[in-house]
Amino acid sequence: MSEPMDRLAETLRRNSMVRFLDHFAQLFPDSHMKDLVVDELGPDRAMVVGGRRVVNFGSDSFLGLDQDPRVRAALGRGVAAWGSHNGSSRAFSSVRANVEAEDRLAGWLKTEAALIYPSVTLANMGAIPALVGRNDLLVVDEHAHNSIQEGAKIASANGARLARFANCDPEALDRVLGSAAPRRSTVVAVDGVFSMSGRLAPLAELNAVALRHGAVLYVDDAHATGTLGAKGRGTVLDALGSYDNALVVGSLSKAFSCFGGYVGCGAGMKELLKMKSSTFIFGGPVPPPYLEAILTVLDIVESDEYENLRDRLDSNVRLLTGGLTRLGLAVLGGLPPIVSVLVGEEADTLAAGRFLFDQGYYVQSVVFPAVPYHAGVLRIQANAVHTPGQILGLLDALASLRRVVALPGPESLSRTAA
Repeated sequence: MSEPMDRLAETLRRNSMVRFLDHFAQLFPDSHMKDLVVDELGPDRAMVVGGRRVVNFGSDSFLGLDQDPRVRAALGRGVAAWGSHNGSSRAFSSVRANVEAEDRLAGWLKTEAALIYPSVTLANMGAIPALVGRNDLLVVDEHAHNSIQEGAKIASANGARLARFANCDPEALDRVLGSAAPRRSTVVAVDGVFSMSGRLAPLAELNAVALRHGAVLYVDDAHATGTLGAKGRGTVLDALGSYDNALVVGSLSKAFSCFGGYVGCGAGMKELLKMKSSTFIFGGPVPPPYLEAILTVLDIVESDEYENLRDRLDSNVRLLTGGLTRLGLAVLGGLPPIVSVLVGEEADTLAAGRFLFDQGYYVQSVVFPAVPYHAGVLRIQANAVHTPGQILGLLDALASLRRVVALPGPESLSRTAA
């Protein structure tokens, strides 16, 4: 390594967050359970890590379509038709499958239009700075997803005024908007489902406040795409009845089990985003084979089969949350397929995740900075193809965990993670 490269690396190591994360990795080498290497994935939600086969409760492929033979066959057809990649910025050209996927997504969502990005992160980091600039105001829920926060930083650097409001609190939003200086346009950015707690935003109340102050609602609904709302359209249409005052961001890589993200919007707004959103212009396209797979997933979610998938998913979520509640645990979420169990101390949270892994179940042990300090959680992601026996086995393992780690009860839920 050159001396400048060594100096750069040493500077990065002195960063407070890097020091904190490195300290935890060294302090808990056996229970850290991050940066894992997965050697095998199976259709029965099994995965192999370090030679151990465990049931995977850490996957956000909520409908199990990652292993569906129709989706896998669509990828093969896409390679045969288009090759592995079309090699062009979408500012210059899009394959026909991309146009068809956007039209189909809009029809499914019941928006006028949809614009596909290579990921939800790139959608948020490109759309938000495109929507607000100098003389505009961007107001962000304090617990909004990291990609919204990063998009907000870019917008702020470009001249937009940035403010935050307390998590899911319409009255706090009203105070922020009411005290803000005059501005040209205002956007309020929130999650539809908060990714660590499974909490749903009170969209109707937030939108009423936004309208009262002349603001547009921007909703990252990635964790609700395919899992909540009629036909899996997410939280926005059910809560608001229309998209008249809302832009919705969704995921094509979670329940859809494909690749990318999208913004659902009006036709005119789509054209504006294509001109102003840097990550759309410079971020590259979704590879065409995945666009063919997205079309196949849309066939599934628009069919009667989706109701069966959704019934199985919802039944598994009820079985899981009911069992956790009967165990006397502090349960966050319960409607979407993200269910978190509050543990608290970082060391206890990591130890709990390792204990469950050794019992044959992988869940995500989440600690600061993804959740507040000393508010670590076990993040459990239910799946439509989990069997009742797998869920009951996890619940038995959690009952055994209580004899090893002191888990708080529901009275501790004031210390929630978002």
